[in-house]
Amino acid sequence: QVQLVESGGGLVQPGGSLRLSCAASGFTFSIYSMGWYRQAPEKQRELVADISSDGRTNYADSVKGRFTISRDNAKNTVYLQINDLKPEDTAVYYCYTGFRGNWGQGTQVTVSS
Repeated sequence: QVQLVESGGGLVQPGGSLRLSCAASGFTFSIYSMGWYRQAPEKQRELVADISSDGRTNYADSVKGRFTISRDNAKNTVYLQINDLKPEDTAVYYCYTGFRGNWGQGTQVTVSS
């Protein structure tokens, strides 16, 4: 019954911002690492950011300083705040949990004028 339900994707202009949400259920959220990955057309899926159970974060170099991952254990939700969006950020963004290696369904982020 593990579920990772993503929301917040959409079409945004360069320089804009989005906040992606991933609502988790079916496991003890607070003790597992969570992450965001993305896959652009014709590119491999790549780690964007992850956050450990104790709140330690890691970011891809390409997003460092623009993206912020956070978690709210009371809401079983992990967020990805994305600022100063660039066209190269266009991708399907996937939520991931270390619990049994589960993935969300993905949410499309498109950055275009």
